[in-house]
Amino acid sequence: MKFLVVGGGSGGHITPAVAVVREILEQSPRSKVEFWTDKKYYKNVVKITTELGVRWGSRAGASTRTEPYIRVRKISAGKFRRYSGWTPIQWIRNWWIVIKDLIFGNIIGFFQFVIGLHQSFWRLLPKSKRPDVIFLKGGFVGLPVGIVAKHFGIPYVIHESDAVPGLANRVLMKHAAVIATGWKEESSTNQQKPEQDQPVCNSSITQIDEIVNRGDGSPVRIFTGIPVAVEFRTVSRTQQNALKKSFGFDPERPLVVVTGGSQGAENINEAMRKILPEMLELASVGLVAGRKHYESMVELKRYEDWNRAKLQSNFRLWEFNSAMHELLGAADIVISRAGATTIAELAALEKATILVPFEALPNSHQLRNAEDFAKAGAVVMIKDSAMRADPRSLLAEVRHLIRAPKERSTLAQKLHREAAPDAAARLAVVLLQIARQSEKGGVAKPKHRVGCVTKNSIKKTATVRPTRQQKRLRKVEKQKTHIREID
Repeated sequence: MKFLVVGGGSGGHITPAVAVVREILEQSPRSKVEFWTDKKYYKNVVKITTELGVRWGSRAGASTRTEPYIRVRKISAGKFRRYSGWTPIQWIRNWWIVIKDLIFGNIIGFFQFVIGLHQSFWRLLPKSKRPDVIFLKGGFVGLPVGIVAKHFGIPYVIHESDAVPGLANRVLMKHAAVIATGWKEESSTNQQKPEQDQPVCNSSITQIDEIVNRGDGSPVRIFTGIPVAVEFRTVSRTQQNALKKSFGFDPERPLVVVTGGSQGAENINEAMRKILPEMLELASVGLVAGRKHYESMVELKRYEDWNRAKLQSNFRLWEFNSAMHELLGAADIVISRAGATTIAELAALEKATILVPFEALPNSHQLRNAEDFAKAGAVVMIKDSAMRADPRSLLAEVRHLIRAPKERSTLAQKLHREAAPDAAARLAVVLLQIARQSEKGGVAKPKHRVGCVTKNSIKKTATVRPTRQQKRLRKVEKQKTHIREID
């Protein structure tokens, strides 16, 4: 079976896709997998996956049971830049961003999108090179691939992590074979709901097979959860202390880890610059400044004191940490943006979390992600605008959680209940099932409908034709029944 996985634009789209690839290769080692990503994240894809036990590269290679090979290729894609929640004064104050991103950025993005369409078309044109199924892990990178896949009739599966679908996914949803969601929709007040006669399937792995195999070809919306790497799992107190020591921190002291993702979050960094001295009086602090903003934060290295390779202070600064599962596992409190993948990883780790959503993102998806979990009492939320107005509000929340270990534990437990440790396995089952159907020519053309099915509707819509042997057996049974009736 052949699979094409598409993800990029941010680390939050790559790490879940990699987790699904790992599951596919574990369940079907002889599968051939290609991974397409944008130029910016090409090196990240290779770097993140070096520890998978799988060979990655740009050349085509055959998969074997002992050493699977995955081909990684670049795909051009353009991002449609938008900003929401800005006041008229902000639009005027940020005039340079408006000109650079919203005007010139979108013009360049359009041409990159057109190039991506051409690349996808010529790569997928030969029937012998077409995958049996395509997995689109959200983001603008998958849009040109999904449009071309629809043209060629190649089935594709979309995964939407956020509470509000992104623009690319909203465009592609109508023709998807399966729409997998990251969070249970009934727990979100802000998500786009399917129609009343099309409920969401919160399906187990055993139910997914019959749902995907129902035979009428219409899109299905299934809850799978957000895939995270297997390394993101709860650690014991002993393991946590050992992890603290491995990073040079005092295991007896609370540890606060602050991260804005692989690229960093400028506003969180600036807030930390102002409150760091006071926070270090309360706890040890690890700050992941991000590749984009690290240079502007290097001056904080003065708080990082080493003597003979031993950390003497309670602070460490990183540009990016490749062992984020270990760093976050060592933390007692995590301060983070509200990206869906990051929340899923923290839920798997069972960490007390303070989310700082950035409201200006399109559809305010980070804000809606954070609001859902804050309403459930699973996280503490401080809006980015509130933090910028008063950085000490962030310090106050950290101080409160350090002094209230029971509340910290309750937050972590409630967030952990939202984790979906089998999410990657669920998606792998979906993709493998569709790939098998595609090999047999059994995947119907998707209709313009999104929904779910019950066991009764599965029976009604199933259109699997009986084989000749089954027809003969049925004929024999009818004859036997007729003879019994005569007797």
